[in-house]
Amino acid sequence: MLGSPNAGKTTLFNALTGLRGKTGNYPGVTVDRREGLARAPEGEVLLCDLPGTYSLHPMAEDERLAVGLLRGNLPGTPQPDGVVLVADATTLERSLPFIAEVLQEGLPTFLVLTMVDELKARGGELDLFALKKTLNIPVVGIVGNRGIGLDDVLALLATPQDWPRAENLPGAGTEARFSWADLVLKEATRASLGENRLTKGLDAILLHPLWGGLVFLAFVTAFFQAIFSWAAPAMDLLDGWCGLAADSVAAQLPPGALTSLLTDGIIRGVGAVLVFLPQIALLFALIFFFEACGYMARAAFVMDRIMGWVGLEGRCFMALLSSFACAVPGILATRAIPSRKQRLITILVAPFMTCSARLPVYALLIGAIIPATAVAGPITLQGLTLMGLYVLGVVGALLSAAVLHRGLRRGAALPFYLELPPYRIPSLASVLKQVWRRVLMFLRRAGTIILAASILIWALLHFPEVESSPEASPAQAMQAQIEGSYAADFGRAIEPALAPMDWDWRIGIGLVGSFAAREVLVSTLAQVYAEPSTAEGNYRGLRQSLTTPHPLTGRVPLHFASALALMVFFVFALQCVSTLVAIARETGSWRWAALALVWQTGMAWVAAWLTYLILV
Repeated sequence: MLGSPNAGKTTLFNALTGLRGKTGNYPGVTVDRREGLARAPEGEVLLCDLPGTYSLHPMAEDERLAVGLLRGNLPGTPQPDGVVLVADATTLERSLPFIAEVLQEGLPTFLVLTMVDELKARGGELDLFALKKTLNIPVVGIVGNRGIGLDDVLALLATPQDWPRAENLPGAGTEARFSWADLVLKEATRASLGENRLTKGLDAILLHPLWGGLVFLAFVTAFFQAIFSWAAPAMDLLDGWCGLAADSVAAQLPPGALTSLLTDGIIRGVGAVLVFLPQIALLFALIFFFEACGYMARAAFVMDRIMGWVGLEGRCFMALLSSFACAVPGILATRAIPSRKQRLITILVAPFMTCSARLPVYALLIGAIIPATAVAGPITLQGLTLMGLYVLGVVGALLSAAVLHRGLRRGAALPFYLELPPYRIPSLASVLKQVWRRVLMFLRRAGTIILAASILIWALLHFPEVESSPEASPAQAMQAQIEGSYAADFGRAIEPALAPMDWDWRIGIGLVGSFAAREVLVSTLAQVYAEPSTAEGNYRGLRQSLTTPHPLTGRVPLHFASALALMVFFVFALQCVSTLVAIARETGSWRWAALALVWQTGMAWVAAWLTYLILV
């Protein structure tokens, strides 16, 4: 399946195969090929969803992939039997020159026109029979998200050998293709497309040099306040369930290592992270909603001016935007950036974007030290703090990009163009499916990486066994065990590096564990400060434990300055093994991954230290 960006390829692909590839109302979503089976009347057909491209003269890696597969130039991949060419009916005039290029390749091809409902709603009309006659290939109009026209597409898929071959094609050269496109459009157009007044009116504000920036700022403020406030009831509910589950297991099993493993290592350890599931679901719901309605492309347009100051462009912002979910797909999204220098810079600064894995850490620490004081209406100090941390990550990325831009060899300047799609009302079902997919990914992460890390931390905290005095309470016995554990020995070894921020060895254990997954800091602290046989090991109890004197040392684990310094550290630190692997793979060298690790870790330590010095 081939077509220009934002033409609706992935929506059609999902409808035909039943897969759930990510879709969005802005270009550059598909950065790699996806394969799936479509059930045609004559049997199953293997479909391949390719990245969007505007021509068969590729500049970026994703375009090279699409063109290479079309021409059979990819090693181990045969040339396709036919091409499903997808074009937006509302912008057919821009797609026709590219359609001519594809038809000149000589492969069996049929054309699928998407957005035909929007074309009709705006007063436009295309004669599909005339278009079919002029091109001499099958032409089908569809509404992909409603399933209209899919049966016609399925009927054609299984018989590429029967598709007629295009005739009346233009000669070689760009000018010939555009002249041919004008003639084809004239033959097929029965009514011209009316102006989209909604899009024009909104863009007059959202793309304005001043008002566009102010609206973007207001959008970001409301976005983060919603994440912090709207999810609170569901978080409290999950919090209570985790505490009750731990208490129930502890009450039914005899005291011992197995009971401790189940209650402290698994239920409280993993449960401390699962509490943040509502916030993560809400984060992705808002992101997918604004992607689908068309605002994210406008945000890229607004940010292009800022990106230009540090030597980047709007396409780089698209990749960085993907990194707010996870840096790994953001790094993969850089394949759409044609400039090698800009792609390398974007790869190296993508980990600065605040991924969803940081959200549990921020929410825990903000809830512990920042009061929910109203600042302006529903906007609270907690929401503004969360927004500030996200903004700080963006600032760190831009400053690092500026340094890299001046330090790396200059690359060739390549043209940047961004198609602004019309505003559309998102499909609720589509948004919910995307959110559910992310929720499942988070649950799998919690059930694998975080679970394994929690069990490992539990073992390090409970061995070697330490005998306590008979007079000691269960809480005192547990704390004595933790103080004499292997984890404590390791934490004390790195404590000198943490002392300038007033962090003790307990925080150090969490920081090291968070390289496997950033959320492990939360599960580690939940075990270190857990109280046996009570609900105090859950999220709310953990927040209280972090800000009250320790029962043995009398020391407050985190006060305002040290906690804020810890948040700043997490803003800049590259604590993710998966991200390091992705950097090495996409750059082709572990040297760049090592540079990113050293640069960001050093930057994180210095920024955290300065934060502490300023606030003390």
